[in-house]
Amino acid sequence: LSSDPGDIIILLGGRTGRDGCGGATGSSKSHTTASLTTCGAEVQKGNAPTERKIQRLFRREEVSGLIKKCNDFGAGGVSVAIGELADGLQINLDKVPKKYAGLDGTELAISESQERMAVVVDPKDVDLMLKYADEENLEATVVATVTADPRMVISWRGKEIVNLSRRFIDTNGAHQETTVKVKMPEKDIKGAKDFNDLKELWLKTLSDLNVCSQRGLVERFDSSIGAGSVVMPFGGRHQLTPTQSMIGKLPLLDGKCDTVTIMSYGLDPYLMSWSPFHGAAWNVVNSVAKVAAAGGDASKVRLTFQEYFKKLGKDPYRWGEPFSALLGAYNAQMGLKLPSIGGKDSMSGTFNDIDVPPTLCSFAVGVSDLQHVVTPELKKAGNKLVLLDVKEKEYGMPDYEDALGQYAALRKAIEAGQVCSAYVVGFGGLIEAVSKMAFGNKLGVKMTVENGELAAKRYGNIVVEVKEADGLPFRCTMLGEVTDNGAFEVNGVTIALDEALSAWQKPLEGVFPTRSGNDAVKAIKDINALKDFKDVYLCRHKTAKPRVFIPAFPGTNCEYDSARAFNRAGAESNIIVFRNQNAQQIRESVEAYVKAIGNSQIIMIPGGFSAGDEPEGSAKFITSVFRNPQIADAVMELLGKRDGLMLGICNGFQALVKLGLVPYGEICPQAADAPTLTFNTIGRHQSKIAYTRVASNLSPWLRQAELGGVYAIPISHGEGRFVAPQEWLDRLIENGQVATQYCDFHGVPTMDEEFNMNGSFMAIEGITSPDGRVFGKMGHSERRSKGSAMNIYGNDDQRIFESGVAYFA
Repeated sequence: LSSDPGDIIILLGGRTGRDGCGGATGSSKSHTTASLTTCGAEVQKGNAPTERKIQRLFRREEVSGLIKKCNDFGAGGVSVAIGELADGLQINLDKVPKKYAGLDGTELAISESQERMAVVVDPKDVDLMLKYADEENLEATVVATVTADPRMVISWRGKEIVNLSRRFIDTNGAHQETTVKVKMPEKDIKGAKDFNDLKELWLKTLSDLNVCSQRGLVERFDSSIGAGSVVMPFGGRHQLTPTQSMIGKLPLLDGKCDTVTIMSYGLDPYLMSWSPFHGAAWNVVNSVAKVAAAGGDASKVRLTFQEYFKKLGKDPYRWGEPFSALLGAYNAQMGLKLPSIGGKDSMSGTFNDIDVPPTLCSFAVGVSDLQHVVTPELKKAGNKLVLLDVKEKEYGMPDYEDALGQYAALRKAIEAGQVCSAYVVGFGGLIEAVSKMAFGNKLGVKMTVENGELAAKRYGNIVVEVKEADGLPFRCTMLGEVTDNGAFEVNGVTIALDEALSAWQKPLEGVFPTRSGNDAVKAIKDINALKDFKDVYLCRHKTAKPRVFIPAFPGTNCEYDSARAFNRAGAESNIIVFRNQNAQQIRESVEAYVKAIGNSQIIMIPGGFSAGDEPEGSAKFITSVFRNPQIADAVMELLGKRDGLMLGICNGFQALVKLGLVPYGEICPQAADAPTLTFNTIGRHQSKIAYTRVASNLSPWLRQAELGGVYAIPISHGEGRFVAPQEWLDRLIENGQVATQYCDFHGVPTMDEEFNMNGSFMAIEGITSPDGRVFGKMGHSERRSKGSAMNIYGNDDQRIFESGVAYFA
């Protein structure tokens, strides 16, 4: 839609501060030692809770229909985010919400403070848009008006400080020219490598910083949020095979869809340094190959690029690097017949006399469907390994037509069910590809390959695991087969898988550790105890379709996943945002919560990072709300008189513990010796799949789960370590209140950090109230859905939500 004169521009979200003033120019200029003390304000400060509020607002259908245009606040702040929305604008900086007083007009106009949106709406829709923002606890302010006069006018303190014609703005500034010269590459670095000792080459390749494990870094980021992650970052039974693509289901609020999106990247800084032209071209091919290897249609890929180069100055050869890189990317786009749909900021990377390598990172986005997704971990001993190759043309350039043909043939093989796994050859050649494929399920490989090809960077080539090598539609050569002997047998040389795995994991373990090294964390007495209850609490107040109240606080991010899980089980969910921008909103929110609890049979406190995860004790905000006398009385009336249920997951579990609802079963002060949840032993956030065992069937929430059954459940938390005095631990186990425990593959509870990743005492993952009706757990059971975490092995459905609904039947 167009912006019409008289339309109103509303600023949504975060307030404006000095952070980010000069951010865009700061990323595009060379820096010196002085930058460390003078450029700190150029870095914007994120605000995840506000970002979530904006996401919630924009997902509402009635809101999206009101928005004519929208711009986020990136480079240039108000002057650009609002300045791009219409030809004629009257912007009032006095209306822009500020983080603090003292900002002048220039700072207000150019600040790149984060989590802000500018939306254009019709004048008649302004009040409605502000109302919707208020419902999402989101600050919204009218800051500008679209005018018929094609000029951008910015006022501050009642005076015009900017008045520019749109014609001038559209000139993009002063005309500039420069001379560009391109250097010819000196030698080929993509080919075979000479070596004397194959085992030494194998281990050295795996320990290279461009190849080695980054698991300790990756696990810091939530990889299962939204219940739409088709693959986890590391797959296989041991969660050790890294994926090369992000694959996600469409984020629908309701309904089902098998369509998935696939995103990947391609970048070799060494190849870029040798020849930006070749490097960019092969980066594009490599990114597209990863989409094809994951089951996507390479012919439908769309690209976007991120460029990063040294300060250019007036040196024509420096200008020649981004020039040739862009030509290389363009060459690949034309050859593959794939368009680029945009790009990230082009940035400068020079510090004193140190330059970054020439960088053009290619990002590829494709589509597929769940039934054709291929994951990279080796599946079964006896399967064959073949190499799908892509031809090269003269001067070391890709044969684009051959690449598209090969990837299309691979897609046919995937659709025919011939492909078990696939991995694109990267920086470490076949050594990297085959090793990483083997790590996830700790299978071996036996193959015969020309020695010089083992570490060669054959970008665009794909190692494919198939059941049979005959009848494949793509051109390939035989590499070998998958074995179950836990070793790489290559050209008569044997490398133990555990030795290779150690070489791969060691380089960054000291920087991004995967284990805390705290050997003092040991089991206290026997932790392998099951409790089988024949008589459990029965509901006296039946209902065919129980209603679930789901409170959403600033920072909550699992409310949609929780609602979907309950609705799928047959319940009716009601999400209500707690609004706290002023005293009146708080009073109204308390009233709304009391009413919702009175109309519900179940309270579900979802996960997230309430109030941005307050230091030393997340969920304090949630706890303070539920300790409000009116809300506390409503909760206890639900539990005490109406046989209601409560469930808290992750952040919600933390709240239940602090409230006393677990383990006591009532809201009460937290005693000094009461069980609590504290920082993970490793001292950081962790996101992966945990194996948990059902240790008790006391709770109605676990009546449809198997007692002693092992379930693969996503975890994502930084404060999930359950701790308690021994007396409490004994009492909880004796009462059957220890509902679930972290365990190994065989269902044995353990203190091994590989399985009990947060170091919880007695391997406790979840506990209940004395009668089992209040259940708190760390693992995100609500994030399981059809097609999620396809590269993880094990049952993921505890049927918690189905059990909760059935309790009222």
